[in-house]
Amino acid sequence: MSKIKVAIAGIGNVASALIQGVYYYRNVDDNALVPGVRAVRLGGYHIGDLEFVAAFEVDKRKVGKKLNEAIYAPPNNTPKFFDVPKIDVTVQRGPLLDGLGKYSSELVPVSKEPEVNVADVLRDSGADILVNLLPVGSENATKAYAQAALDAGVAFINGIPVFVASNENWQKKFSEAKIPVAGDDVQSQVGATVVHKTLVKLVADKGIKILNSYQLNIGGNLDFYNMLERGRLSSKEISKTEAVQKMLPYHVPLKIGPSDYVPALSDTKVCYMRIEGQQWGELPMSIELKLKVNDSPNSAGVLVDVIRAVKIALNRQVGGPLISVSAFAFKHPPVHAPYDIALEWFDEFIQGKRER
Repeated sequence: MSKIKVAIAGIGNVASALIQGVYYYRNVDDNALVPGVRAVRLGGYHIGDLEFVAAFEVDKRKVGKKLNEAIYAPPNNTPKFFDVPKIDVTVQRGPLLDGLGKYSSELVPVSKEPEVNVADVLRDSGADILVNLLPVGSENATKAYAQAALDAGVAFINGIPVFVASNENWQKKFSEAKIPVAGDDVQSQVGATVVHKTLVKLVADKGIKILNSYQLNIGGNLDFYNMLERGRLSSKEISKTEAVQKMLPYHVPLKIGPSDYVPALSDTKVCYMRIEGQQWGELPMSIELKLKVNDSPNSAGVLVDVIRAVKIALNRQVGGPLISVSAFAFKHPPVHAPYDIALEWFDEFIQGKRER
């Protein structure tokens, strides 16, 4: 099959893990068990069929560099697990807008190169899909990239907690343009949100009355440093909280969100989770859990599946929000579903049994 031509906005840790992984597994056998993806070949597309054709950034340490060099430039600190060969794509200066906050601007020197016209670059590169991996809180910048995708006729994957795929106005725009959009806020392979939502549903389904629950997350990458600015967190907290609350038939007091930046953790994320409830006789019960993962690689494999699914949607001329794909892979999709149901929807979409 043909290659899937991918453009990326935001060449941070997730982009680095995504690109490293695609090259690491590009020649793997179809029957191999690759951690992080549904299958090596999904809907006819191999992991190695992803081809990166355009990249956008504002950090002067990345703008102007070849993509394979930029993914290792600071402040990126995700583990280097593969030496990516030369990619003949130069990282171009994208729009800044609100892409950097109070804290992240301290660590990111902005390039003085002129901004490119993103839609023109997308057209010229032949991109099929634009993946948005900007920092949390980049509301206006994300909308600018989403509009550029529409203008260029390119599918849009929104990996961050800005509401595009789950927003009625944007849904209408992408539907009218007959262009697929998937999002919002990518859900990791085994991350805090998918574990939390699965656990609370299990506990509630078993008849436990849940009284309250919290999920506290710490990490040491730029994303966590950026999220020290609480004003940039509103969409993130909504995204993570709704993902859990939607699994329950009644309202539960929840405290969910990034908690602190710990530099020594680097790209490691640690989640502390607690669920408190009442069992038979109204006696107390509780679950406490600690989850530790490499943060950025934890979502990279999921994005490989999403990119291939969105390409399938393009091939089928399916436009608008991709309900099945988004429910499976994102924290704030247009339609929420328990993980087992969302997985079934996703597989049925790949097989052509579900339109969206």
